[in-house]
Amino acid sequence: MALRNLLLLLKTPPYLHLRLMASSTSLFPSSIHLRSLTSAASRAPSFSFLEFSGTRFRARKIPTSLRLAQNVVVSAKASMSSSAATKTSPGSESLKAYGSEQIQVLEGLDPVRKRPGMYIGSTGPRGLHHLVYEILDNAVDEAQAGFASKIDVVLHADNSVSITDNGRGIPTDLHPATKKSSLETVLTVLHAGGKFGGSSSGYSVSGGLHGVGLSVVNALSESLEVCIWRDGKEFHQKYSRGKPATTLTCHVPSNELKDHQGTRIRFWPDKEVFTTVIQFDYNTISGRIRELAFLNPKLTITLTKEDDDVEKNQYNEYCYAGGLVEYVAWLNSDKKPLHDVFGFRKETDGVAIDIALQWCADAYSDTILGYANSIRTIDGGTHIDGMKASLTRTLNNLGKKSKIIKDKDISLSGEHVREGLTCVVSVRVQNPEFEGQTKTRLGNPEVRKVVEQSIQEYLTEYLELHPDVLDLILSKSLNALKAALAAKRARELVRQKSVLRSSSLPGKLADCSSTDPEDSEIFIVEGDSAGGSAKQGRDRRFQAILPLRGKILNIERKDEAAMYKNEEIQNLILALGLGVKGEDFKKEALRYHKIIILTDADVDGAHIRTLLLTFFFRYQKALFDEGCIYIGVPPLYKVERGKQAYYCYDDKELKRLQSSFPSNASYNIQRFKGLGEMMPAQLWETTMDPEQRMLKQLAIEDAAEANVVFSSLMGVRVDFRKELIQKSANMIDLGHLDI
Repeated sequence: MALRNLLLLLKTPPYLHLRLMASSTSLFPSSIHLRSLTSAASRAPSFSFLEFSGTRFRARKIPTSLRLAQNVVVSAKASMSSSAATKTSPGSESLKAYGSEQIQVLEGLDPVRKRPGMYIGSTGPRGLHHLVYEILDNAVDEAQAGFASKIDVVLHADNSVSITDNGRGIPTDLHPATKKSSLETVLTVLHAGGKFGGSSSGYSVSGGLHGVGLSVVNALSESLEVCIWRDGKEFHQKYSRGKPATTLTCHVPSNELKDHQGTRIRFWPDKEVFTTVIQFDYNTISGRIRELAFLNPKLTITLTKEDDDVEKNQYNEYCYAGGLVEYVAWLNSDKKPLHDVFGFRKETDGVAIDIALQWCADAYSDTILGYANSIRTIDGGTHIDGMKASLTRTLNNLGKKSKIIKDKDISLSGEHVREGLTCVVSVRVQNPEFEGQTKTRLGNPEVRKVVEQSIQEYLTEYLELHPDVLDLILSKSLNALKAALAAKRARELVRQKSVLRSSSLPGKLADCSSTDPEDSEIFIVEGDSAGGSAKQGRDRRFQAILPLRGKILNIERKDEAAMYKNEEIQNLILALGLGVKGEDFKKEALRYHKIIILTDADVDGAHIRTLLLTFFFRYQKALFDEGCIYIGVPPLYKVERGKQAYYCYDDKELKRLQSSFPSNASYNIQRFKGLGEMMPAQLWETTMDPEQRMLKQLAIEDAAEANVVFSSLMGVRVDFRKELIQKSANMIDLGHLDI
């Protein structure tokens, strides 16, 4: 009952820090967006919830034919057909002509404005916030170099952002190569900066490698102001869309700033570039700042959000002297730890290592976060590989040495050793080699050796001095091994039942005729009633339907043995072709590349949605990374006025529609309590037709935050959820409680 009320309270299932992009197809990720927010007025606790941003895209006036509003993206098939119709014909003179005049040369920052997505990822909310991270990372690099101790970030009421640090300040003297000031050089020239390494570099360790961060922010800003305090002087200059708007001025600072040094950058993002409303989310930025504060224990970062209404101003200060030890404690704040957090810092052969670890009794999966020069390496790398290998080998050796592992033939695998582990690994490398443009995987081979050897030495010494901790860790690992052996039969059953054979598919699955996973999609629906409507309303060529019987197992509280024995979980695994947990994800093995969760618009539907997301997150997180998970959005109301029908997706849209009618208008409102109440034709028109439906694509934006959310809201401890309900009780209408 507590969780049901909590879901009602939050008005949306807890996909905290899951970034959603709402579109009819993943081909258009930046057209319509959802972002992580507390609420419209940021009124909830310290973590983020989902709320629409930008222009409302769901309000629509729909005649009988159910036309879409113009700003809703249509499906890939419809898009391709319409674009094909508008293409220039092959005989066009403009296509035939191809000479030197067709070769364009982009100079200065023109490439950034021409293709902004190449530099910041997208022109939606993600790219918008990336501008803040670029400037913030520069300030953090000053702190890592030992020249800055405080950074102030301010989200101004006019939707500009200012970031101030007390570092050395950007140089302002004449640059010998460009014959411009060094300030103008780093702001207007791509690949200009002090972080390229070597004896001439201004930083021994940094996250910036390409020299494009500050200049990209300048290029994509309608206006940018820079203020520098250096050598007892104060410098000012303004820029507009990447070009200087004023000359660099210098004057003597006030008495209170005469000894101050550092840099302040304030920028206004360009409305001509970004496809979303220019609005920065306090919670999204605070998540990144918290992460940087944990990684840099000597650094203090403040975040302020200004508002025209002073009472709505927000402020927080982030400083964690305990560093990664505090980070792991924060990640496990809602779990039952087996022991205190332990860790170490060490520098060897030019590689600085910082590691913290803790095992928890009530966790059945691991949480491993890797960083290189304060950059989150989502895809791991040599530092994570070294940690895993060293951990497995060291614990096996200590287990046999201490006789806790009595059978010489038994050897704990990495999966068993890491069950319940929360570990953060941060390395600082002078010349990091990231694999790929996005810096998501560290490739330095020498880092693995250093990390592996350092962990082995520290872990052996610590656990020999704390045999009680060793006993607890190995007991947890041996229990994991026993659970794995108990689940072996079920796991083998999953392997043996090939999903390519129709005889092995779940009986309730209504499969599609297409055998191409890229063209196929599956709707996971709630109950046989909704399943019946969906089966009748679907397009059998590419749409499959899998009805669920009630609420699936909450795998956050169960081990693998219990999970594999559950019939509904088995059906999901077999129907989707997920394979076995722990094995490398292979997208080509999936039977459908679009997995759509379609549940009722009530508390039970939100709960089922959350249980499914918990399963996908814990069982195969790569599904989110590959963009395979979607949420279907059915309408909540149908309003009939004469021969016209209108569909509304929430109460606000209904009120907006009602206010558009004359005061004496006569109309009928139907509230859909469940998908089973909708006629198959209605379900197809509003929710399943690729040319008219609305889908929300889910992707993990912050793995650490997502892990905390799932373990908090779906784990065994109830005190956190109880506290959340008590603190947020004033947010809801008591009449809506499901009691």
